[in-house]
Order: sequence, then C-alpha cells, then structure tokens
Amino acid sequence: MARFVVLVIDSFGVGAMDDVPRVRPQDLGANTCGHILEHLPTLRLPTLEKLGLMNALGATPGVMRPSSTATWGVAELMHEGGDTFMGHQEILGTLPRTPLRMPFSQVIDKVDAALRAEGWKTQRCGDGPHWLLVDDAVAIGDNLEADLGQVYNITGNLSEKSFDEVKAIGRIVRQQVEVGRVIAFGGLLASTRQLWDAVEIRDGVYIGINAPRSGAYQNGFQVVHMGYGVDDSVQVPARLHAVGVTTVLVGKVADIVNNPHGESWQNLVDSQQIMEITLDALNQRESVFICTNIQETDLAGHAEDVARYADRLQLVDRHLALLMAAMRPDDCLVVMADHGNDPTIGHSRHTREKVPVLVWQPDLPPAELGVRASLSDIGATVCDFFGARAPENGRSFLPLLRTARNRHD
Repeated sequence: MARFVVLVIDSFGVGAMDDVPRVRPQDLGANTCGHILEHLPTLRLPTLEKLGLMNALGATPGVMRPSSTATWGVAELMHEGGDTFMGHQEILGTLPRTPLRMPFSQVIDKVDAALRAEGWKTQRCGDGPHWLLVDDAVAIGDNLEADLGQVYNITGNLSEKSFDEVKAIGRIVRQQVEVGRVIAFGGLLASTRQLWDAVEIRDGVYIGINAPRSGAYQNGFQVVHMGYGVDDSVQVPARLHAVGVTTVLVGKVADIVNNPHGESWQNLVDSQQIMEITLDALNQRESVFICTNIQETDLAGHAEDVARYADRLQLVDRHLALLMAAMRPDDCLVVMADHGNDPTIGHSRHTREKVPVLVWQPDLPPAELGVRASLSDIGATVCDFFGARAPENGRSFLPLLRTARNRHD
C-alpha cells in the first residue's frame, strides 16, 4: 500500500512562459520565485532547496543552490492565462478548453432580474459600467485579480450577511452566467463602505471590487469557487475511486474540485493548519491520494507583499520537512505550483509562468523530468502510480522515475 501527496504552492512560478510576449505582455519578465529571492537574497528554504527548487528556477539569485540529489522538472500551463481554478482542474487531468470572456456588465441585466425574482434587494452602482450591491452588503462584479472577463466575484461583508447567504447569491449568479468561475467569498468588515472604497475599473469595461484592498481577506475570510463546464468523471478523484483509492483535498483545491467520493477540507486559508491536516491525513491512511493547496502565497502575491510571501514559504518549507519524514519508501511527493503571481511585476494579478515539478521518494535517485507540456502530467502520474485509468489529459512521468531507479540499481 502506498500514498501520494501533491502539494501545490499557489502562484509559485519560476519564469514567464514563452508565449507571454504574444498573449500576456503585462507579464513580460515575470518570475515569482526568482524575484522574491532577488529581493531577499539571504532567504533560505532548505527543504525546497533539497528538492531541487533552484534546479527548476535555473538561476541562483540568492544563497540557495541547485541540488545534486533532486528529481525535478518544470511544467508549462496548457490552460489560457494563469487561473487557479483551471490550473487545478488541469493538474487533476482536465484538458483545458478556451474560456469564455465576458465583462460582468454584459450579464448584469440577467443577474439582476434573477436576484430580484428570488427576493433579493439589488442596487446598480457606478456611472458605467455598473456593479451590483445586494442587500446593502454583498457586491457583484468582475474579478480584477484573475484574467479579466473570465471570473465574477461575489464579495460579502460577513458582519452583515452570513456566508450561507453569500453562497446563495453566488449560486443564483452561477446559474445565469457561463464564465469559467464564480467566486463567492467574504470577510468580517467594519463597514460595507470598504467594498465601495475598493471599486476599480479596468480597461473601461471591467468593474469590480479589488479584493485585497477591500479587507475581505483579513478577518473571518470564507470562500467557495463555483466552476462551469468541468467534467469531474474524467479527473483523478473519479479514476482513483474506481480502483478503491480515496482522494483527500485540503485547502483551496477542495473549494474548486469536485470530490464526491473522497474527503474535502474546505474553506481553509491558514497555511499551518493546512499543512497539519495534510500530515494527519497521511498518517491516518495506508493508501491515499492527497492534494493540498497553499493559498496564502497567492494572497501575498495579490497584495504585492514580498515579505509576506517569503514568510509563508518558510512556514511551508518547515512543515514540508515533517511531511517527508512521515513518508514510507513506497510513498511519493510532488511539490509544484499552478501559475505565477509575481509580487514585483507592477500589477496585482496572476502571472503566466511555468511551474516547478519537484518529486521526492525516500531513496529516489536524482533524475530530470524535462519540460512537461501540461500540469495534467502530474494527474496522469498519480493515476499511473495507483494503477488507475489515465485521466482525460496528461502524460505520466512514472516511467522516468522507474528508469532512474533501475539505472541506480
């Protein structure tokens, strides 16, 4: 019996994708990991260093150095842009499709009518484009942190409305729109005026609440991600269920990936709690697939806060060492990211970056996995590891690990 853990350090990219000059010129020069280390050259992450982070980065801007014992590669994003929702669907084996792009202003009439029909009080705000204020405490508009036009936010003042009410509003919005993601979230705000004060317009057509600036993340934050058009029957959790393996999702991945037959730890943000739950889930099972997301790095990227990003990396690095110490010879660990969020690039949105793929098993000989064409290669490897049918997308690198062992033996 064996166990497989995938730890996604949200937004921890290692350099801009080659297509950035053509598709996302605002991300030119992005390198989340590299720029953090440039700004904090004495920062040391000994566990990630051992796993080959600097090998994947391909540079040494600080005190950390490449590892001669690492098994490592990098993975490119197959999904367009750099989105957490589609990034995790891709990791778990979904073939990314071209997303719908539509400003919220184009669906505001439909959403407004649906909310009023369900008894909610609505108010259109702004001189144009407009956003919606529901029951004087919940704002609906474009997500300004993800790729514009692909995500709508429902941002609630949880001092005035319960999270269940915010989710109910989110479900109505989800029923009316076809963008890839609707995010219903909120925090305990001192005043709903904080939502008004955080309204921003982008490119003249996108309007929404700047979530970090609103204070929604700072106190009592809760969130649920509502996706569109994802077939979970071809993803890793369903494939593993068919062969009797349980999937445990921890953190943000549990909010955005359907896992009806497994265990999902939702609405978690604190990195220490998330790492402790991950370790407990590993210790409690003889055979399991665990996928964990560390969201606080992403939040630090959105806030353009290098010091906070580094602090969260150090915490994860310490807990990662504890996780590795609990793993048995047949277990496997992958540490990766889903895109970038360079806090130094000059904007607060995700950056389109390739990501590290750091693989560890006790006594695994060093090996290079090369450049993986999709994040789905991780999901395909997980299925291969457990002898399950392959997911919809991805190519397993398990044969490379076996070759490395055979060469070593």
